[in-house]
Amino acid sequence: MAESEEVLKEDIPVNDNADAVDAKDDVAVLADKVAELEGIIATMKEDELRRAADTENYKRRLRLDKENAVKYANEQLISDLLTPIDNFARAIEAADKSQDFESMKTGVIMVQDQLLSVLRERWGLEAIDAKDKDFDPNEMEAYSVIEDENLKTEKVVQEFIKGWKLNGKVLRTAKVLVGKPKEN
Repeated sequence: MAESEEVLKEDIPVNDNADAVDAKDDVAVLADKVAELEGIIATMKEDELRRAADTENYKRRLRLDKENAVKYANEQLISDLLTPIDNFARAIEAADKSQDFESMKTGVIMVQDQLLSVLRERWGLEAIDAKDKDFDPNEMEAYSVIEDENLKTEKVVQEFIKGWKLNGKVLRTAKVLVGKPKEN
């Protein structure tokens, strides 16, 4: 049987070179694939870095926009108040020249009305009308309380400091003297 095995081996052509060529081709194909994938990875890394930089730039722009919005938030309000401020200066100047108290008082009242008008019409400021109204703890703060036998409910008897709302939100409560019904 040994002879038949030798005959079989001799009949089968052995090509060690072909296996080496196939292996080299496989290595070349794999090397090309690795190079292609490395290129894709490099591109993806560049894209990711670019996106990260864009995100950081966007955040920085948002932060600057917010800072500017806060910094200049009252710009229009201040601009609206410049005319009443100018009128106060004119009233003071006129008072120095004339020494007329009544005209000074009239000028100051006019400027106050102008100021309140601007704040009411353009900015939503409104006074809390407390005098002779029912006491409302949401809009008023009782500085003192007195009993009054003529009252049936708690009423504001005197207003010490005016309260204010801005667009319906209480900015400052009215400081008041509250009258309450006398207990028997």
